[in-house]
Amino acid sequence: MTDTTDTTDAARTTGTAGTRVRTVRSRAAAPSPAAARPSARERGTRLLAALFLAPTVVGIVVFTVVPIIGSVVLSLFHWNVIDPPGWAGTANYRAVFTDSTVLVSFRNTLVFMVFAVAAQLLIALALALTLNGRMPTWLRSVFRSAFFFPLVLSAASISVVMKYLFNQDFGVINWLIGVFGIAPVPWLTSEHGAMATVIIVYVWQQFGFSFLLFVGGLNNIPKEIHEAAALDGATGLRKHLAITLPLLSPTLLVASVVGIINALQVFEQPYVLTDGGPGDSTRTVVMVIYEKAFEQLRFGEASAVGVLLFVLIMAVTAVQFRLSRHFVHYQ
Repeated sequence: MTDTTDTTDAARTTGTAGTRVRTVRSRAAAPSPAAARPSARERGTRLLAALFLAPTVVGIVVFTVVPIIGSVVLSLFHWNVIDPPGWAGTANYRAVFTDSTVLVSFRNTLVFMVFAVAAQLLIALALALTLNGRMPTWLRSVFRSAFFFPLVLSAASISVVMKYLFNQDFGVINWLIGVFGIAPVPWLTSEHGAMATVIIVYVWQQFGFSFLLFVGGLNNIPKEIHEAAALDGATGLRKHLAITLPLLSPTLLVASVVGIINALQVFEQPYVLTDGGPGDSTRTVVMVIYEKAFEQLRFGEASAVGVLLFVLIMAVTAVQFRLSRHFVHYQ
């Protein structure tokens, strides 16, 4: 009887002690309110970071988020700037879907995007691979500056100059090919020639951005990998297909996403070179938005076209990121 009582007391004592130990441990593990509170230096660092980020956030909200919301709202109204806005519901969208000019502009924009982005990426990648080989440093710097220079110029001014160069009657391009006995080409006055000329001018100005991205991506690939591939017998085109392109795939994704977004919003080159002609063969979606808003004063329909273009860009970008899971390789 005595032993049982002592055992029970010991168990109670042990249980009480264990509870106290767990309590003490739990108290020690839980951070005190003073320790969880950020120090004055941390608060200052966070405040400084917020101050640096504030202009960017304000700029995105003012110049991106607010216009998008405003376009969506305006697409539901009839508005010609002079009279007060009137509720339209989905009438603007129904008008857009039955407008042959709008449908043709979407087709032209998609065709332009496919050929322009493909040419832009191929030319930029080929030039980046060429400059990444053996070459004097000063010559490599000259080529980099020359390839990037058109990007800093005004697209409208470049298009004005190109319009004279590609003129069928007195342009320099037709004069040069005439030296070799080739008949003058209607660069800007035929449907296929006009679209090809717009793509050439656009790619010539825009490929410098993709070129710089590829140069940076190639410089980030460790040389040891190429040396090991060379020891295994991978040289030339096989080395680029098996080593360079997989390691460069994240850069390819960025370049393609940016290139497609810019191509879907092309405006200056077709507007200055051909004004959308001949007929509607080079009329793009952004040109239609401009014409409906600022020439026809139908801001509701212009906003509806803008919303559809925004949805198209988001859908294409989402598909790109979805497909990137299969062909983009991160080190």
